[in-house]
Amino acid sequence: MSAPKDPNAHGTGGVPDVAWLARQAPEAILEPDLPIVDPHHHLWDRPKHRYLLDELLADTGSGHRVVATVFVDCRAYYRAGVPEPLRPIGETEFANGVAAMAASGVYGDTRACAAIVSHVDLLLGAAARGPLEAHLRAGNGRFRGIRHAGGWEASPMINNSHTNPPRGLYAMPVFREGFAQLAPLGLSFEAWQYHTQLPEVADLARAFPDTAIILNHVGGPLGVGPYAGRADAVFADWKRGMTELAACPNVTVKLGGLGMRIGMFDHHARATPPTSAEIAQAWKPWVDTSIELFGANRCMFESNFPVDKVSSGYAVLWNAFKRMAAGASAAEKTDLFSGTASRVYRIEG
Repeated sequence: MSAPKDPNAHGTGGVPDVAWLARQAPEAILEPDLPIVDPHHHLWDRPKHRYLLDELLADTGSGHRVVATVFVDCRAYYRAGVPEPLRPIGETEFANGVAAMAASGVYGDTRACAAIVSHVDLLLGAAARGPLEAHLRAGNGRFRGIRHAGGWEASPMINNSHTNPPRGLYAMPVFREGFAQLAPLGLSFEAWQYHTQLPEVADLARAFPDTAIILNHVGGPLGVGPYAGRADAVFADWKRGMTELAACPNVTVKLGGLGMRIGMFDHHARATPPTSAEIAQAWKPWVDTSIELFGANRCMFESNFPVDKVSSGYAVLWNAFKRMAAGASAAEKTDLFSGTASRVYRIEG
């Protein structure tokens, strides 16, 4: 067993500093007509931070052409008064309600939450089938899959994922019994773990070649705690894991999440927020390597908002993505900004 976590350990969270973000220099929007499907954001109303439809649309409406978004599991609006395995269904109900509001056109053209990813505890084993079917009913045709985060780190300086997973979650027989329920229902799995665990994802992908797996946040490279100041070693270890994973055709990758506090970069700690050129220069080796290994048709840029909002505003972040993709062909850009996400999450129009 690992040592108890320090309550001040590094985590993915943090409340964006509005005053600090206001110091980010305004930028002209690059390629403003390029359609974007943002495949990863959250919505919540927490004691210290509110990020709901109004806040999301303020970000997606900041200049880029965001046509649709994908809501991803964040323990929002779980049901009360029901058995524990059914509580996450409230998140799907909530996200579907937001999607219905956006689909009305009253709030503009962006179809927020056009696809929904929630949570089911796959440690239920085969009994996970019932909650999965309940999510499908609650999603009104928008529910696409689940995330059961597996981020585990021995160091007490780094928090584990919000699901408090045990070490080796993805290899546990009972977890795999639950995982086996996904493909028959046409559902996908979001893999969120740290870069040290990429071989575990590859083993899972090989064991279930018919289940679509979406790797979150470029595989979760760590840059804090015992990994601080070891960028070259982390990159080499991460690249080995990504190379193994790229051999699994059922895996796609989200390009983003590198602005989190647990990551490689200190943009959130600087006196002034970074420019898009600075973000692009810092992130490009990780993004380029991912695209080289997986191909543009298996990669998609993501905002990971509001989590990554601790490091940048939305408009500047997507300018950075467009800078990183400057050398891509038109077809590759379509995949990276909307095509891959539309295929993976079955978003039409």
